Amino acid sequence: MNDNPVVSEVNLITINYSNMLFDKIGKEHGLTLDELKSLQPLCSKIHDSLKVKREKHELPFYDLPYQDVTEILNYAEYVKDKFDNFVVLGIGGSALGTIALQTALNNSQYNLLSKSERKGYPRLFVADNIDPVQFIEMLSLFDMDKTIFNVVTKSGGTAETMSQFMIIYDRLKKLKGDRLKENIVVTSDRVKGTLRKIADEMGLKSFIVPDGVGGRFSVLTPVGLLPAAVVGIDIKGLLKGAALMDERCRKDSIIDNPAYLYASLLYLSDTKKNKKITVMLPYSYALKDISDWFRQLWAESLGKKYSLDGKVINVGQTPVKALGVTDQHSQIQLYVEGPFDKVVTFLKVEKFRGKAVMPDVFKDRAEISYLCGHTLNELINIEMEGTEYALTKNNRPNCTITFPEISPSTIGQIMYMLEVSTAFAGGLYNIDPFDQPGVEEGKKYAVEALKR
Repeated sequence: MNDNPVVSEVNLITINYSNMLFDKIGKEHGLTLDELKSLQPLCSKIHDSLKVKREKHELPFYDLPYQDVTEILNYAEYVKDKFDNFVVLGIGGSALGTIALQTALNNSQYNLLSKSERKGYPRLFVADNIDPVQFIEMLSLFDMDKTIFNVVTKSGGTAETMSQFMIIYDRLKKLKGDRLKENIVVTSDRVKGTLRKIADEMGLKSFIVPDGVGGRFSVLTPVGLLPAAVVGIDIKGLLKGAALMDERCRKDSIIDNPAYLYASLLYLSDTKKNKKITVMLPYSYALKDISDWFRQLWAESLGKKYSLDGKVINVGQTPVKALGVTDQHSQIQLYVEGPFDKVVTFLKVEKFRGKAVMPDVFKDRAEISYLCGHTLNELINIEMEGTEYALTKNNRPNCTITFPEISPSTIGQIMYMLEVSTAFAGGLYNIDPFDQPGVEEGKKYAVEALKR
């Protein structure tokens, strides 16, 4: 077992958890290596259980890095140059992963680029809300005939997504008649659900969400891979990164398995140190929607009323998203001097894909001349170090996940790691991380209200 609090390998994302330990932030708020190691027997038990379930194909998200994506790539090539827009109709796990991939791996102003600058790929829009004004205003931007609508719902009956689809279907029907199927592609269950029946009856192009993969674990299925491929993201590289992380996550050691380590750090911070809020704080605009995606993954999976043996336990750590440096001027004051109820995860990028140099201007202005000759690349990471220093000095637990660069590989790594972390954390909390009964109650109410 490697006791080094910097868990690192060349060209892979790394975790530094030294600022989670008591020698940095004191015993009241910091963990000890002995506390981490004390989880090892339970870790091994959970690991064995997950391994058996994987071998029985009961947790198919584990094997997604090894899928054949030929059909997805062929469809993406078909869409390229022929269509100007690709619109995802989906919500929650049917949307957040797609948004995260686009933000991380494409130009931050992608939709504003010309078609040639986009290399022929269409613009991407994700309609992940049913606010009527936003939805109608978005539709007003499109030539419907030059737009593909990707209807994404595993159940095939999600009210929000199907209500949007009904509006789109009606408009396309009036515009194109029976040719409307040229503009619709479905991502849904293999056999079940209303959307699957509609797709089969109409002969719509469709992709399958594998059995046993829930929405929040579906980013590496056609749910996320199809939109990503359509806008030119290297999905094979994404899956290769996930496969790299899978190799690291096959170890049953808390310290040597990045996913188990991260889950254990957050779990112990919650249950031993009363840190009921976990903040993900990327110092990179490209990673900001990874936080949003993780927020659903952690909250919906682990916020549970009942344990596996039926006891009322009401567990779950509240995930909060933030963005450096923006939230240094918004939330950091609270994190440094407010209640001792938070643990912070920094996401750091070592090598950005662009550089911005501050020129030698205003050198006679002493207040800002120190900036001359430096880069925004330096500044953003130095500001992260400053925030890390302030939190640690004030005994606030924090850890850092470092990306050598933002690439399909590293994004595949982080997404796979966080999914495995979540599955493992379910074992630590003794709950089912793959259901969401609290969400279902609200859905049932809405359906019954509309039927009345």
